[in-house]
Amino acid sequence: MGKVIPLAAQILFGALFLLTVPSDCVATGDAVEGRNKAQPCLTCHRKGNVVLGEKTPIISGQYQDYLVKSLSDYRSGARKHQVMNELTANLSDKDIEDISAYYSGLKSRLSNSNHDNN
Repeated sequence: MGKVIPLAAQILFGALFLLTVPSDCVATGDAVEGRNKAQPCLTCHRKGNVVLGEKTPIISGQYQDYLVKSLSDYRSGARKHQVMNELTANLSDKDIEDISAYYSGLKSRLSNSNHDNN
């Protein structure tokens, strides 16, 4: 039989592990705040599953780090799109994290046949 590790040791190990994870690997952002901050996004992206036009990407369920990178690149001008560059120009890092948390937390119709998330 294997040894049983006491609960206190398990908790300590878990806490030490979290301290060793690089901060850029830990998702941040407040999805509730992100939903409020994403109001301008709804014009084209709606709730992420239903979009305005065939060239507008479905962003619900997308990886949060990808959304953070994309929004940051639009804000800096490294990624070009007139509307996105204008909409992101005044976003703070926190705004971007929150909006990304919101959209990444939505179910995507791309991976789910249930379209009730619209």
